[in-house]
Amino acid sequence: MKKELKNETCRYVCAARSNLQVMERHGITLREKFYRFMQGRYGSDQFNRFLMILALVCFVVSLFGAGIFYVIGIGILVYAYFRMLSKNVYKRREENNVYMRYEYRVRQRFASWKRDMSQRRTHHIYKCPSCRQKIRIPRGKGKIEIRCPKCGRTFIKRS
Repeated sequence: MKKELKNETCRYVCAARSNLQVMERHGITLREKFYRFMQGRYGSDQFNRFLMILALVCFVVSLFGAGIFYVIGIGILVYAYFRMLSKNVYKRREENNVYMRYEYRVRQRFASWKRDMSQRRTHHIYKCPSCRQKIRIPRGKGKIEIRCPKCGRTFIKRS
């Protein structure tokens, strides 16, 4: 039994070696073969990178006993590879554009929050009650009347 398995394994290894030797004789490398396979396919983009990281996070969470995250991670991974190997470039590009718009909004909100937090020491940031425009007022001026530059409404706040 072991001898048969060894012979069969040897056949597969020898066949693989001979295929590589034939490809090398004809000047075809594995890299070129991969390039030919990927021609006309979408490949990877920012959304795929996000999906791969999300799948990795699901796998790590599944290590702590939540088995459903393993299944979710596999599903996300399959979808990422489907997108990568897809020949419908137009649809994949649209999906990536939608993702990039959401990512931009999240980044902008975070940057706005970070900017507001850095100014909290020296300024108060109020919102106009009528138009919700943010207004930055210096601290330490007591009760002051604030005029909204956008809509012109005045309101009183402590600075």
